[in-house]
Amino acid sequence: MRALRAGLLVLAAVGFTCVRAPAEELEQANASLQAGEADKALALLAPIVQQDANNAAAHNLECRVWLTEGQLDNAIRECQAAVALEPDNSYNHLWLGRAFGEKADRASFLSAYSLAKHVRAEFQEAVRLDPRSAEALASLGEFDCSAPGIVGGGLDKAEDVAVELEKLDPPRGHELRAYIAEQRKDYPEAEREFRRAIVAGAHPAYQWMALASFYRRRQRWDDMSSAVHSGAAAAHRDRRAAVALFNGASTLDKASRELPFAVKMLEDYLASPDKTEEGPAFVAWARLARLKDQLGDQQAAEQDWAAATAMAHSYRPGLAPRH
Repeated sequence: MRALRAGLLVLAAVGFTCVRAPAEELEQANASLQAGEADKALALLAPIVQQDANNAAAHNLECRVWLTEGQLDNAIRECQAAVALEPDNSYNHLWLGRAFGEKADRASFLSAYSLAKHVRAEFQEAVRLDPRSAEALASLGEFDCSAPGIVGGGLDKAEDVAVELEKLDPPRGHELRAYIAEQRKDYPEAEREFRRAIVAGAHPAYQWMALASFYRRRQRWDDMSSAVHSGAAAAHRDRRAAVALFNGASTLDKASRELPFAVKMLEDYLASPDKTEEGPAFVAWARLARLKDQLGDQQAAEQDWAAATAMAHSYRPGLAPRH
């Protein structure tokens, strides 16, 4: 499930509208989450929840921290608590749907079938509660695009979502239409929609990396490389799109191509003050460690792995969300 773009911090603020604990403490915990300091964020949240177990915003934040670490049962538990406390908060339902989605991705066929229904129900409720949430619409549309009709998905439903999403966030609307076309094996139309998203985007680095990922899936290696480099250049010009460097490095890593450039993008991302939970810093450090080990720099790999575990001691790369 893709989660988050440049509006992340604004959405986080929306989730804090009913804060009972001191706002400063929650802001510090959220800042730690965005910086990839999972252990620090959990340490800040623990006393807040102990003092006020009915604080939905704190439960939502804790859910998101656990989700970055791949601790999915903990994430679901905390997001369910947030929903129970504030059932009319669209943001809480959105994150519960994402947590269920990550677990469904790793579940057996029968378990995934049951979980997928929960995923769609939560995304649908998030949209019902806030029809103008581009985050919720994008998540619902991506689910409908990839899930079969037996669990409530379907390309026709995704197209209906795309119509509404285009009104609120044209780049994401084009991206969703690109995924729909790709599912229908209309690859030329998918490529056109990804390029339309680049033209429409205020932060095109994201859309360049989405196009690069499409080229990777099509094994169009030269086009993939060109798109990644264009996305990296755009990200360096736009501090709000720093996480696109994380995304581009992931694309090259999955393709096993240009690994030194993937290392550079991760290092540039980690040097940026504009990291977000969409690209957790400890995950970036862990990927750097693996890439440097592959490139023969074992000493640097060990140092980078130590940096990752210092931020999130319970992180296990095989369990974390797939970015």
